[in-house]
Amino acid sequence: MSDLDLHRLHVLREVGHSGSLTSAAAALSFTTSAVSQQIAKLEHEVGVALVERHPRGVVLTDAGHALLRYADEIDRTVEAARAEMDEFAGLRRGQLRMGTFPTVGASLMPDVVLAFRARHPEVAVTVVSARRDGLLERLRRRDVELTLLWDYPWQRIEDEDLALVRLMDDPTMLLVPRDHPMAGHRSVPIDALVDQEWIVRDEHPVADVLRRVCRDAGFEPRIAFAANDYQETQGMVAAGIGIALAPQLALSALRADIVAVPLAVSPMRRILLAQLANRRLSPAGQQAVSVFRSTARRTRARLRSDSVEA
Repeated sequence: MSDLDLHRLHVLREVGHSGSLTSAAAALSFTTSAVSQQIAKLEHEVGVALVERHPRGVVLTDAGHALLRYADEIDRTVEAARAEMDEFAGLRRGQLRMGTFPTVGASLMPDVVLAFRARHPEVAVTVVSARRDGLLERLRRRDVELTLLWDYPWQRIEDEDLALVRLMDDPTMLLVPRDHPMAGHRSVPIDALVDQEWIVRDEHPVADVLRRVCRDAGFEPRIAFAANDYQETQGMVAAGIGIALAPQLALSALRADIVAVPLAVSPMRRILLAQLANRRLSPAGQQAVSVFRSTARRTRARLRSDSVEA
């Protein structure tokens, strides 16, 4: 027996249930001749007669009834598959896996997850946090479908395997104690800080930012303390050990005893949303891109408002 043509099984199903080639043809929008030809080809495929023709219609042979049971089961399976795929396409189920890095994992990403879940509560959302190289590796392994990334003007991400969406720019802020002479300024030039001591995230991109802005101003920063994270950085600033730099998005939980002041010339890091260029996003992933864009717009507006009020 050659491979069965599923389309012809569907034709047999209509013939068997209607008991008439003409009625089956009407249901399928075929001609009666075309239905007859499909049944004849199916009989040739299986090697046995499936239909007996009578003056008032047709009846299935025993073999025809046996094959009809399979045709019914196949149709039910196909309909179930179509319905399940419609659920995925309609975001009534499925999974969305995303990557983030710590400073936006505490600011932008939670708002994205909340907004996405509000729109699509049946889709399971998983988020992993890592440094940039780890996020790129997870993206290439397809462990995540989308990931947030960052870069600075002197170290742009240029990778033809990635499709990047620029969500927003994240300025570098100066952290000082609330009683510091610079605390009340609307902005501070970096060369006004030549005599200050600094707290820095050791082996972290912000350390590179500090060295670059200070060297551009003609001096080397004096490091007083190497912190492990931004909360420790804030604590040491509040204690008067030194001042520090931090991206604005890293300051979602700013201590009450320190102040974030804009730099007069602020290095901007780009906040990017990345996917593999050759990977088609799932329906959930496509919707997530829209949520990232709208959430980033609201975040930009909020940060501008906070800066004006400060």
